[in-house]
Amino acid sequence: MSAFVGKYADELIKNAKYIATPGKGILAADESTGTIGKRLASIKVENIEPNRQALRELLFTSPNALSFLSGVILFEETLYQKTYDGKPFVEVLQENNVIPGIKVDKGTVELAGTNGETTTQGFDSLGARCQQYYKAGARFAKWRAVLKIGPTEPSELSIQQNAQGLARYAIICQENGLVPIVEPEILTDGDHDIKKCAAVTETVLAAVYKALNDHHVLLEGTLLKPNMVTPGSDSPKV
Repeated sequence: MSAFVGKYADELIKNAKYIATPGKGILAADESTGTIGKRLASIKVENIEPNRQALRELLFTSPNALSFLSGVILFEETLYQKTYDGKPFVEVLQENNVIPGIKVDKGTVELAGTNGETTTQGFDSLGARCQQYYKAGARFAKWRAVLKIGPTEPSELSIQQNAQGLARYAIICQENGLVPIVEPEILTDGDHDIKKCAAVTETVLAAVYKALNDHHVLLEGTLLKPNMVTPGSDSPKV
């Protein structure tokens, strides 16, 4: 069923509009267990669940912090965690008019037939996971596709594979009540100039929106997270 006629259409549009409230932003608190472990290690704190819970409780209960947020992206573990007093983090966010979100991709893997380009994994049981995340209180999701600029990159295969993947993820999310954040990130690695980055970004975004349209995604119920258009990190300084 297309999200255009699905039962969540009005809710998706409403939530997407709220997340984009002027003057508010989205907090990315979706660090994986490994990534957050590095941050804890830097302050000599053990990477165990109670310590991860305590760090996230500090984020979500700091006075007035949530007043500047419209949404928070959570890691799966965090979606089900509670405060020290037993209140689910999701409820803490909702009571402060912040929409909970969830990272649903499972990272990138090398795309066969390319020069080290990647595709994003995480489609296994994505629909079932989205259903569970919705029941737990999540109302939007995040999925990151990664492309690189090189002498012959991004290849057409990489562009199409990642565009189709983002579109497939988006419609699965919408059919289960989650606003999809569509993130085709073009890495800054390389010595390309800003014109090259602009041209590649335009090509990638065109492919992504063509794929979203082909998959009957409700565009008003999505959010785009674009990359910055900048020269490559190794380009000559000006």
